[in-house]
Amino acid sequence: MATAVMDNRSRGMRAEVAASWERSAAAGVDVTQREAPIALETPDLRGQREAHALARVFPLLDDVLGREVRDCGAVMALADAEGTLLWVCGTPERLREAERIGFVEGSNWDERLAGTNAPGLALATGRDAIITRDEHFRSAVRSWSCAATPIHDPGTSRVLGVLDVTGGDALVVPQTMAMVRAAARLAEAELARQAPPPARGDRDTGLRIVLELLGHDEALVSVDDGRGKLSRLRLSRRHSEILALLACSPAGLSGDELGVLLYEEDGGTSTLRAELNRLRGLLGDELLASRPYRLTAPVTGDWLAVEAQLAAGDLRSAMRGYGGPVLPRSTAPGVVRLRESLAASLRQALLRSGAPDLMSTWTRSGWGRDDYDMWLAQRSVVPAASPMRALVEGQIARLDADLL
Repeated sequence: MATAVMDNRSRGMRAEVAASWERSAAAGVDVTQREAPIALETPDLRGQREAHALARVFPLLDDVLGREVRDCGAVMALADAEGTLLWVCGTPERLREAERIGFVEGSNWDERLAGTNAPGLALATGRDAIITRDEHFRSAVRSWSCAATPIHDPGTSRVLGVLDVTGGDALVVPQTMAMVRAAARLAEAELARQAPPPARGDRDTGLRIVLELLGHDEALVSVDDGRGKLSRLRLSRRHSEILALLACSPAGLSGDELGVLLYEEDGGTSTLRAELNRLRGLLGDELLASRPYRLTAPVTGDWLAVEAQLAAGDLRSAMRGYGGPVLPRSTAPGVVRLRESLAASLRQALLRSGAPDLMSTWTRSGWGRDDYDMWLAQRSVVPAASPMRALVEGQIARLDADLL
């Protein structure tokens, strides 16, 4: 019966919503589940709120967005990066209605626990999310609509939490998402303003490089001056490769070493020197030094975060942060080695995890949809009665046919 419900309701569904339904089903969420689970009881909730970085901007958000939300008969919620609602604001009447579906402070709305919803989808994808009525996975929530967007740490780009507005059909207009997004960006600007300036040594420029490589053919790089001012640019593929290789070699690389890691064949010293000069022109002389070639500012990166999370045994966070292979189209030998090493580490952790929802995230992706061993591992842990079982069996049959 659950399979039929999924099949019937998924016809005509937006791709990102269908993917969220699949994750919800793989995690074992019951369509008939009435409320979201409580993750924090009141005493723990108070401590969590006081310690959280978003506590510094909640009064601002309540002032600029909360008032508007109350006036239109909706509720505003602010959740942490795990999906736990830390603050829920609205009129007493609307809060009582939200309480009937478990939309209360301390409840967790990660889509793997509460099914498809805007805060959970925003955390899963790292993007704006709107979920209307029937797009919710659980039937109890289908009289509501919601819009949410992540809030990031301005220094590290790490997701701090998610800002959400939940209410009735009046929310289903483009202005709602624009309003929520603007409030979130205002909160990030305020967090940047409050950040203390970094301690600076004799050689410390006060700058920091934030590099995004996962799932990007061309790297996104941000340079943070430590006072909340960011410059952001997209690099060419070759410059992306150079920056990735230097970021992985804090002590620096000689021209010969960099050439071996960069070119499949001898690229020529003059070619490499010209590329480095152009990159220095983009980044600034103070960020790229020579003899050896090295970055002179601390580097944070999305792939480094995934490596650290894997090392700490936090597979769920690693999967949440893994936006795809490192520079997927690069053929530079050093980048290929980095890409394959990270993907192999993540894949092996998944195969050992026994977590069907995380395996499902992998096999739904462009890089994992033909991973036969992962489909087999997923089948071994998905219950026979799960609505996911037919999908898994079908994909294994497809791959079997392709191998014949």
